[in-house]
Amino acid sequence: MSETDPARVALAIAAHPDDADFGCAGWTAQRAAEGWTVYFLVCTNGAKGTEDRSMSRERLITLRREEQREACRRMGAAEVFFLDNEDGELVYDRVLLEAIVRKVRVLKPHTVLTHDPADIIILDSFINHPDHRATGTATLDAVYPTARDHLNFPEHLDEGIEPHKVRDVLLWTTNQPNYDVDITAEVDQKIHALSAHVTQFGGRQDFVDFVRERWKSEDGRYLERFRRVQLQF
Repeated sequence: MSETDPARVALAIAAHPDDADFGCAGWTAQRAAEGWTVYFLVCTNGAKGTEDRSMSRERLITLRREEQREACRRMGAAEVFFLDNEDGELVYDRVLLEAIVRKVRVLKPHTVLTHDPADIIILDSFINHPDHRATGTATLDAVYPTARDHLNFPEHLDEGIEPHKVRDVLLWTTNQPNYDVDITAEVDQKIHALSAHVTQFGGRQDFVDFVRERWKSEDGRYLERFRRVQLQF
């Protein structure tokens, strides 16, 4: 199969730079090695991701975009796209839905990966960011039913953009995982991808130790855990 085989195309849709790296960099590295084409879509500009008070907003946006591109290169993703909504202010509306539907219809992924928007509290250890919830909800609505029905955003047809049916959905950071991916062989590559986000984690051994432990299972393997939805029709 070629890398453009429609059964081997995936789209990871994240709220911020580095979100999808946390969620599915191991999965992405595995699929890329198998010949899949994996795209990333980042819904916000990452303008609020720093504690450095000397960092300007404009500089941070530029750096985080460059960091995400480098992280994608390190994990084998083909390309990353940016919607540039304001970080921390993402609203699920028709504008966001249309932008996501457009990417789904143009790229035609077999598999879409995104945030699980179902819960505000995750694993009793952190709060699910409102941008994550907005992104996950909009993405799920884009997958079903919006991107499938030509009567939704019919202007796409005028541009030659056809409806598309996604077949597999993987939700990261979930309270209800039902699908584990063994990334033991890729865990160092995943950490290398995350380390590209220098504005977030640069030079922090404590961060490396934390994430390595976070993904380690009781039997010593490293896992990415997803809530998987396989669409049957």
